[in-house]
Amino acid sequence: MNLYLQAKTGRKTAGNPIVTSIYTADPSAHAWGDGRLYIYASHDMDPARGCDRMDRYHVFSSANLVDWTDEGEILRSDDVAWGRPEGGFMWAPDAAFKNGVYYFYYPHPSGTDWNGTWKIGVATSAEPARGFQDQGFMDGLGGFAMIDPCVFEDEDGKHYFYYGGGGRCQGGELGEDMMSIRGGMTDMEGLVDFHEAAWVFKRGGLYYLTYADNLEDNNRMRYATSASPLGPWTYRGIFLEPTGCSTTHGSVAEFKGEWYLFYHNQAVSDQGNLRSMCIDRLEFEADGSIRTVEQTAEGVARVGDTAEPERPRRLYPAADARLEGGARLESESFGAAGGLEATGAAAVFDGVDGGRGGRAAVRVIYASSERLAKLRLIVNGEDWSLLNALSTGGAERFEGETGLTVPLRPGASNEIRLEGGCGDMRIAGLAVELLDA
Repeated sequence: MNLYLQAKTGRKTAGNPIVTSIYTADPSAHAWGDGRLYIYASHDMDPARGCDRMDRYHVFSSANLVDWTDEGEILRSDDVAWGRPEGGFMWAPDAAFKNGVYYFYYPHPSGTDWNGTWKIGVATSAEPARGFQDQGFMDGLGGFAMIDPCVFEDEDGKHYFYYGGGGRCQGGELGEDMMSIRGGMTDMEGLVDFHEAAWVFKRGGLYYLTYADNLEDNNRMRYATSASPLGPWTYRGIFLEPTGCSTTHGSVAEFKGEWYLFYHNQAVSDQGNLRSMCIDRLEFEADGSIRTVEQTAEGVARVGDTAEPERPRRLYPAADARLEGGARLESESFGAAGGLEATGAAAVFDGVDGGRGGRAAVRVIYASSERLAKLRLIVNGEDWSLLNALSTGGAERFEGETGLTVPLRPGASNEIRLEGGCGDMRIAGLAVELLDA
């Protein structure tokens, strides 16, 4: 068996959901002008406990909307000194760019009484997908149910901030510091059945405000339009029907001349608090109204001919791993590690080379006949996540890849531990790509 698996280039469509290794929700999409589209996503930690354990924001980027790079984690509750002592509750974020600085906005409680202590935190970086440092929270904003920040940049360079929940939506113009509001926030008037998840964009001189409604256990997306970024708004209707998930949340972005809706469903997990991001085309009528979005399994078509950069992969066969807790090498599987369905079973890869140190895409090459198996990824003693491993169509079909971008130490000093106990699968080995080489 050839352990080296080529990246899934050449595909015509992305497939929905676009990320299946971990659970990602509330996609905030932005094209910053460098030829790539970036998604800033919340992360449903697995196993879930309501939405309490949402944490560890991730960024994903693509040059063509089909081939995606996991840029890695950019912020977690442990990084927020002013935040809720118990952590968690890192809900739907957004991002903005001004004068060479990227701003990351996120809702997070400051106290144990989470729903009464919401704040809007801000982290900044000189790069779009790494290096973010928390700068505190926006004074005067927050309070009961006020979540889901959105930042819109108008054609004149002014930035506007929106947020809301519990039936109330507010907006205001951001100050030069991108953390204060000029003249205070005002209620967005004219919205029908507003629940949460405000998102604002502009097309053809018309401003659009999209949001989630209150349909019980099956929110839909509605929208309104205005001639002004702060309204008043004219309600226009429903453009995304229920996705099968108990929540809905999304963003709209133009990329390479086409418009897209980014949203989430529960197609991988069948659980409304373990969600996965999707993309479908957004189309408009001549009068500017939005056509009902067709939710597809194939996803959007490739945009342009730009491919993801090819990075060398360092390969670590399962035959070289240390196997524990009932895990074993199976010769009929070309030296793949099996027995990982047993509680306590693990494959441990010692001496993984992190180069100069920094972000590395760790990919597990596997085969499984189960609809959904899982592995726990532990890197240098730190528990990073449960990784989803969708069926490859057979226990001998080593066509699956799952993984996560994580930080590695310099040199061949890293230990990567894969723990089983969550379904039957076989591991051929690891492929490690250094993103910061």
